[in-house]
Formats: sequence, structure tokens, C-alpha cells
Amino acid sequence: MKVVGLTGGIGSGKSTIARMFQNLGVSIYVADDEAKKLMNTDESIKRRIIELLGNDSYVDDQLNRTFIATIVYNDKTKLDQLNAIVHPAVAHHFDVWKNKQKGDYVIKEVAILFENDGQKQCDFTILVTAPLEDRIERVLIRDQTTRDQIYSRINNQWDDTQKIPLADFVIHNIDLEETENQVYEIHKKISS
Repeated sequence: MKVVGLTGGIGSGKSTIARMFQNLGVSIYVADDEAKKLMNTDESIKRRIIELLGNDSYVDDQLNRTFIATIVYNDKTKLDQLNAIVHPAVAHHFDVWKNKQKGDYVIKEVAILFENDGQKQCDFTILVTAPLEDRIERVLIRDQTTRDQIYSRINNQWDDTQKIPLADFVIHNIDLEETENQVYEIHKKISS
């Protein structure tokens, strides 16, 4: 079974694109969601996160995302250390999930695919792009956050100009109807 990596900067519309592929019958694995679940349920991961970032990493036995984000998006070393805890567990979880799926291919949605060399585990990659101001507006509405917090997250992701040469397909997510057409064409190519 082929693995297709789906990535894009914060607010680019990865989730919207993933739903479009899902509507075509493709199974979708959202790595960020699964990472959060593992960080909340896997006792070994929880213990290692507390050792790294402190007891405030969890409140009422649930991940304190705001606290963690404040630390890791302002300290690249801590972010790398957190990723070293979480990413191997997510990779293993994905492999188990993938082996239970049907179809020609599955999509693994990953926010920082190229930044972690994740494209090496994919047969194809899709990069979703959108104008920066559109992305910021989407996140402001979705996350009830601030521009400064969005910029700190953007600064921990590569710029699209670094990712485009690595992507097999690029979806410019500006007009939804045109985006759907791009998704359908990519689906046909990957399925053939």
C-alpha cells in the first residue's frame, strides 16, 4: 500500500484537503491528532514529557498544550527533544494503523513532514500552500489565538519555498472549487 504524505504550513488547509481525499474513499491518518492522543494516554510518553518540561505539562492528567506550546515554540532545543519523544511513537502507531487499511493508498497528514525528513517514508508527497495572510486569518478564527503565537509557530516550520522542490504535488488552496479539481487530478495519478 502506498503512503502519501500531506503537509503544509499552519492554516494552509491541510485538514480541508484531507477531507476531500477522504470523500474519494482514501483513509486519512492525522499525525498531530494521533500524537496528542498518545501524549494523553501513553504513560511512558507522559513521564518523559514531564521529565523534559515539568509537572505543569499535564493538568488533571491531560496534556497542557498551552503551557507546552509556550515553551517549545520559543526554544528549538526543547521542541527537538519533545519531537524525539513523540515522533517514534507516532511512526509505530501509523504503521500498525496502515496495515489495517484498504485501498490503493493512505494519506498521512503531517504538519512538519519535510522538516523531519518524513518524505523518505512516503511514496508521494503533497504540499498545500496558501497566501500567508489567508493562513493567519484562518488560524485566528480557528484557534482563538494571537498573531504573535501564530508567527512563533510559523517560524518553526520551513517556508513554502523550501518545501516546494521536495513535493511531488503542490495544491494552491485559494479557491475551493479549483482545489477540489487539483485533489481529484492528484487522486487519479496516485491511484493509477
